[in-house]
Amino acid sequence: MASVPALQLTGLTKRYDGGFLALDGFDLTVPDGEFFGLLGPNGAGKTTLISAVCNLIRVTAGEIRVFGHPHTSREARRLIGLAEQDVNLDRFLDVEETLLFHGGYYGMSRAHARRRAREMMDVFDLRAKAGVRAPALSGGMRRRLLLARALMHEPRLVILDEPTAGVDFELRIELWRYIRRLHGQGTTILLTTHYLEEAEELCRDIALIRDGRLLARDTADALRRRFDAATLTEVYMKAMNAA
Repeated sequence: MASVPALQLTGLTKRYDGGFLALDGFDLTVPDGEFFGLLGPNGAGKTTLISAVCNLIRVTAGEIRVFGHPHTSREARRLIGLAEQDVNLDRFLDVEETLLFHGGYYGMSRAHARRRAREMMDVFDLRAKAGVRAPALSGGMRRRLLLARALMHEPRLVILDEPTAGVDFELRIELWRYIRRLHGQGTTILLTTHYLEEAEELCRDIALIRDGRLLARDTADALRRRFDAATLTEVYMKAMNAA
């Protein structure tokens, strides 16, 4: 028997005030355990899609289910971890407090939250910065904290929106290593990135999106064959220019 998809979007439409159509009858299914890449230019609808899945905006039409649960339900929210592109850390909380507060929001007991926070700080090499507030952290440390916070409540679906934007090469490789390990443990990952080599390196399945519509979806190898392209960059350029 096939498992319930991690994410299922049916006829998803979002029209903003003023008339801008960000998503137009968008259908997408992400299987449980998938490492899924979502690629497209700025304004393609990626952030709107993520915001809709995480119940941060109201959709105009359509249905979103997270492991079979309506996306507005408490069960769905607990199953999702989001590391946003923008660094939205509370400037008055230090690293440990940020993680503990997040754990409390998701109903973790204080003892459990403390254990998990220590684990996350060790995984992301943040223990030495436990008492440091967000504004005093380097850009790389803030990125680590965003990912640690997203994983704090042990979600089954992790959404990474440009997780390595602006970080140096060494940290990018380190984050790749941890994300791979996370996926290997069975976590479903949805990744958006402008680094095409990152998508090709990490994702088993890749979707190209523009103007709120799905242009193509397949493995990197299959996309190269479909578009008669030598690289994923060439696939991307051909798909976007043909849209």
